Amino acid sequence: MAFLMMKLKENASLLIDKMKNLSYLFVFLFLVSCTSNTILKEPEDLIPKDTMRLLIQEMMIASSAKYVKNKNLETKIEYMSLVYDQFKIDSVRFQTSNLYYMSKIDVYQEIFEDAKASLEKQKKVYDDRVTRKDSIRNDSLKKLMDTKKRISIQDSLDVTTKEVKLAI
Repeated sequence: MAFLMMKLKENASLLIDKMKNLSYLFVFLFLVSCTSNTILKEPEDLIPKDTMRLLIQEMMIASSAKYVKNKNLETKIEYMSLVYDQFKIDSVRFQTSNLYYMSKIDVYQEIFEDAKASLEKQKKVYDDRVTRKDSIRNDSLKKLMDTKKRISIQDSLDVTTKEVKLAI
Protein backbone atom coordinates (compact mmCIF):
# COMPACT_ATOMS: atom_id res chain seq x y z
CA MET A 1 0.00 0.00 0.00
CA ALA A 2 2.79 2.44 0.86
CA PHE A 3 4.49 1.51 -2.38
CA LEU A 4 1.32 2.28 -4.31
CA MET A 5 0.93 5.66 -2.58
CA MET A 6 4.51 6.61 -3.39
CA LYS A 7 3.98 5.62 -7.01
CA LEU A 8 0.81 7.78 -7.20
CA LYS A 9 2.60 10.80 -5.65
CA GLU A 10 5.47 10.35 -8.08
CA ASN A 11 3.08 10.16 -11.05
CA ALA A 12 1.18 13.21 -9.79
CA SER A 13 4.35 15.29 -9.46
CA LEU A 14 5.43 14.22 -12.98
CA LEU A 15 2.00 15.17 -14.30
CA ILE A 16 2.18 18.57 -12.60
CA ASP A 17 5.67 19.18 -14.05
CA LYS A 18 4.44 18.27 -17.53
CA MET A 19 1.43 20.56 -17.13
CA LYS A 20 3.73 23.44 -16.06
CA ASN A 21 5.93 22.86 -19.09
CA LEU A 22 2.87 22.70 -21.33
CA SER A 23 1.49 25.96 -19.88
CA TYR A 24 4.87 27.66 -20.43
CA LEU A 25 4.77 26.46 -24.02
CA PHE A 26 1.26 27.87 -24.50
CA VAL A 27 2.26 31.24 -23.00
CA PHE A 28 5.33 31.39 -25.26
CA LEU A 29 3.26 30.53 -28.36
CA PHE A 30 0.68 33.15 -27.43
CA LEU A 31 3.33 35.86 -27.05
CA VAL A 32 5.03 34.93 -30.31
CA SER A 33 1.75 34.89 -32.21
CA CYS A 34 0.86 38.37 -30.96
CA THR A 35 3.77 40.03 -32.72
CA SER A 36 2.93 41.37 -36.13
CA ASN A 37 5.17 39.91 -38.80
CA THR A 38 2.67 40.34 -41.60
CA ILE A 39 4.76 42.44 -43.97
CA LEU A 40 3.69 41.33 -47.38
CA LYS A 41 5.91 40.77 -50.38
CA GLU A 42 6.10 43.82 -52.63
CA PRO A 43 3.72 43.37 -55.59
CA GLU A 44 5.11 43.63 -59.09
CA ASP A 45 2.76 46.45 -60.07
CA LEU A 46 3.17 48.43 -56.84
CA ILE A 47 1.99 52.04 -57.04
CA PRO A 48 4.92 54.31 -56.09
CA LYS A 49 4.70 56.08 -52.75
CA ASP A 50 4.32 59.61 -54.15
CA THR A 51 1.67 58.49 -56.62
CA MET A 52 -0.12 56.64 -53.82
CA ARG A 53 -0.15 59.87 -51.81
CA LEU A 54 -1.72 61.77 -54.71
CA LEU A 55 -4.16 58.93 -55.34
CA ILE A 56 -5.30 58.86 -51.72
CA GLN A 57 -5.60 62.63 -51.74
CA GLU A 58 -7.86 62.51 -54.82
CA MET A 59 -9.84 59.65 -53.29
CA MET A 60 -10.47 61.73 -50.17
CA ILE A 61 -11.79 64.57 -52.32
CA ALA A 62 -13.91 62.17 -54.39
CA SER A 63 -15.42 60.49 -51.35
CA SER A 64 -16.27 63.82 -49.73
CA ALA A 65 -17.76 65.16 -53.00
CA LYS A 66 -20.22 62.28 -53.22
CA TYR A 67 -22.94 64.16 -51.32
CA VAL A 68 -22.24 67.63 -52.72
CA LYS A 69 -24.30 68.85 -55.66
CA ASN A 70 -22.40 69.20 -58.91
CA LYS A 71 -23.07 71.62 -61.78
CA ASN A 72 -26.13 69.61 -62.85
CA LEU A 73 -27.43 69.66 -59.24
CA GLU A 74 -26.90 65.90 -58.91
CA THR A 75 -25.71 64.14 -55.75
CA LYS A 76 -24.60 60.62 -54.82
CA ILE A 77 -22.36 60.28 -57.86
CA GLU A 78 -19.54 57.76 -57.60
CA TYR A 79 -16.33 59.58 -58.51
CA MET A 80 -13.86 56.78 -57.61
CA SER A 81 -13.87 55.38 -61.14
CA LEU A 82 -12.84 58.82 -62.40
CA VAL A 83 -9.93 58.84 -59.95
CA TYR A 84 -8.82 55.40 -61.17
CA ASP A 85 -9.05 56.62 -64.76
CA GLN A 86 -7.08 59.77 -63.96
CA PHE A 87 -4.18 57.70 -62.57
CA LYS A 88 -4.59 54.96 -65.21
CA ILE A 89 -4.94 52.16 -62.65
CA ASP A 90 -7.66 49.68 -61.80
CA SER A 91 -9.19 48.90 -58.42
CA VAL A 92 -7.32 45.59 -58.13
CA ARG A 93 -3.94 47.29 -58.48
CA PHE A 94 -4.97 49.84 -55.89
CA GLN A 95 -6.13 47.08 -53.53
CA THR A 96 -2.85 45.16 -53.76
CA SER A 97 -0.75 48.30 -53.32
CA ASN A 98 -2.94 49.51 -50.48
CA LEU A 99 -2.66 46.14 -48.72
CA TYR A 100 1.12 46.18 -49.12
CA TYR A 101 1.43 49.70 -47.71
CA MET A 102 -0.94 48.81 -44.87
CA SER A 103 1.43 46.03 -43.84
CA LYS A 104 4.14 48.72 -43.49
CA ILE A 105 2.25 50.96 -41.10
CA ASP A 106 5.00 53.60 -40.80
CA VAL A 107 5.08 54.15 -44.57
CA TYR A 108 1.29 54.07 -44.78
CA GLN A 109 0.94 56.64 -42.00
CA GLU A 110 3.48 58.89 -43.71
CA ILE A 111 1.52 58.65 -46.98
CA PHE A 112 -1.72 59.65 -45.24
CA GLU A 113 -0.12 62.49 -43.29
CA ASP A 114 1.41 63.89 -46.49
CA ALA A 115 -1.95 63.65 -48.28
CA LYS A 116 -3.72 65.35 -45.38
CA ALA A 117 -1.12 68.14 -45.20
CA SER A 118 -1.43 68.74 -48.93
CA LEU A 119 -5.24 68.90 -48.69
CA GLU A 120 -5.03 71.37 -45.80
CA LYS A 121 -2.64 73.53 -47.83
CA GLN A 122 -5.05 73.48 -50.81
CA LYS A 123 -7.96 74.34 -48.51
CA LYS A 124 -6.06 77.35 -47.15
CA VAL A 125 -5.37 78.58 -50.71
CA TYR A 126 -9.05 78.23 -51.68
CA ASP A 127 -10.22 79.86 -48.44
CA ASP A 128 -7.90 82.81 -49.07
CA ARG A 129 -9.21 83.11 -52.61
CA VAL A 130 -12.83 83.08 -51.42
CA THR A 131 -12.04 85.67 -48.75
CA ARG A 132 -10.38 87.89 -51.34
CA LYS A 133 -13.35 87.57 -53.73
CA ASP A 134 -15.76 88.35 -50.90
CA SER A 135 -13.79 91.42 -49.87
CA ILE A 136 -13.66 92.66 -53.49
CA ARG A 137 -17.40 92.05 -53.85
CA ASN A 138 -18.12 93.86 -50.56
CA ASP A 139 -15.90 96.78 -51.59
CA SER A 140 -17.67 97.00 -54.95
CA LEU A 141 -21.07 96.94 -53.28
CA LYS A 142 -19.97 99.60 -50.81
CA LYS A 143 -18.72 101.85 -53.63
CA LEU A 144 -21.96 101.30 -55.53
CA MET A 145 -24.05 102.19 -52.48
CA ASP A 146 -21.92 105.29 -51.81
CA THR A 147 -22.38 106.38 -55.43
CA LYS A 148 -26.14 105.87 -55.21
CA LYS A 149 -26.27 107.91 -51.99
CA ARG A 150 -24.30 110.74 -53.58
CA ILE A 151 -26.55 110.70 -56.62
CA SER A 152 -29.69 110.72 -54.50
CA ILE A 153 -28.29 113.53 -52.32
CA GLN A 154 -27.33 115.48 -55.45
CA ASP A 155 -30.81 114.88 -56.89
CA SER A 156 -32.47 116.04 -53.69
CA LEU A 157 -30.26 119.12 -53.62
CA ASP A 158 -31.16 119.88 -57.24
CA VAL A 159 -34.84 119.49 -56.46
CA THR A 160 -34.67 121.83 -53.45
CA THR A 161 -32.68 124.38 -55.43
CA LYS A 162 -35.31 124.36 -58.20
CA GLU A 163 -38.08 124.68 -55.63
CA VAL A 164 -36.33 127.68 -54.05
CA LYS A 165 -35.88 129.33 -57.48
CA LEU A 166 -39.53 128.73 -58.31
CA ALA A 167 -40.63 130.25 -55.03
CA ILE A 168 -38.61 133.39 -55.60
